[in-house]
Amino acid sequence: MIKAIDLFAGCGGFSCGFSQAGIPVIVAVEYDKDIAASYVHNHPKTKMIVDDIKNVDNRKNFSKHMADIIVGGPPCQGFSTAGARIRHGFIDDPRNYLFKHYFNIVKLVKPKIFIFENVKGIISYDKGRVFAEIRKAFESLGYKLQYTIAKAKDFGIPQARERTILIGSLVDFDLQTEIEQTKKYLAKKTPGFFNAVSVWDAISNLPSPSDTGIISNVTPNNEYTTSLHSQSPNLYNHIATKHNKIAMRRMKEVQQGKNFKVLKEPVKSVHSGSYGRLIPDGVAPTITTRFDTPSGGCFTHPFYDRTLTPREAARIQSFPDGFQFIGSKTSICKQIGNAVPPKLAYFFATMIKRILKDDSTRISEDANK
Repeated sequence: MIKAIDLFAGCGGFSCGFSQAGIPVIVAVEYDKDIAASYVHNHPKTKMIVDDIKNVDNRKNFSKHMADIIVGGPPCQGFSTAGARIRHGFIDDPRNYLFKHYFNIVKLVKPKIFIFENVKGIISYDKGRVFAEIRKAFESLGYKLQYTIAKAKDFGIPQARERTILIGSLVDFDLQTEIEQTKKYLAKKTPGFFNAVSVWDAISNLPSPSDTGIISNVTPNNEYTTSLHSQSPNLYNHIATKHNKIAMRRMKEVQQGKNFKVLKEPVKSVHSGSYGRLIPDGVAPTITTRFDTPSGGCFTHPFYDRTLTPREAARIQSFPDGFQFIGSKTSICKQIGNAVPPKLAYFFATMIKRILKDDSTRISEDANK
């Protein structure tokens, strides 16, 4: 059986998609204990290591060939201004230690394939020198590195999120060819998988939020909500943020597709979409960790004067309705905003599953070194 490891796991967006594709995640690593609690609640069969990755990068926790796949994306802050640091050793620079330990665990386990998910701009950072260093590091282990820019809306997710998916492999395949073949396979297996989905498609059947966030399960009203439907009697995390009077007044003035620029008062914000109201027939911008804050971006409900609830944001991220987020409001927003959309993870899990099934005899000799 194909098995996976999830590093920088968060609440488990990657793991959710891989599990849906029939690939069990045997080990996950998450340093934030509150976020790890949410992961454990939703993935009880996975061994969760709650620690800084630098403390678990060893043979006590990871062994050669214990998994076929490693997924995860080291936070990207250390890459943004890396130019001068490369001259002193990109991997050995302490500011890039998260990448270093991801790399070290790949080296320890030697999976057939790994996925390195990160921001869209990582390919062009510092005129491409950062990506060149990443490629050089993994090629030293025998991996062929390929990448694609994944646009969530192209995978039937109602969100304009774009991320770089770097895939390293000891298996010989062409990434773009496999992506196209997997699209054909899924389009045949699940008609409508890639159909365009709007914000309203995603959230329209949810009732008004409750004071506890708990609501009775709802009947799906389209293909997308059917795909996320849960058999549990209740849904969770459907609780609205209590906004102050100033925020409420501002939201009332903003119509669909508009933002703070239409307000009759100056608003200081680093977000160009601050106080933006979602268009029901459009897609949402990237769901961030501040989707509960009007000034944090375009996260105001299409029809009500409030921001998205965690359940609504989770729908837009493609989390199944049965997925329950545990923790404080701040932690839950962080979990949802930082997650890999499970439907996107499912696509790449399906692709890898097909590759390893079809090409299991073409593993590089480096895998046994």
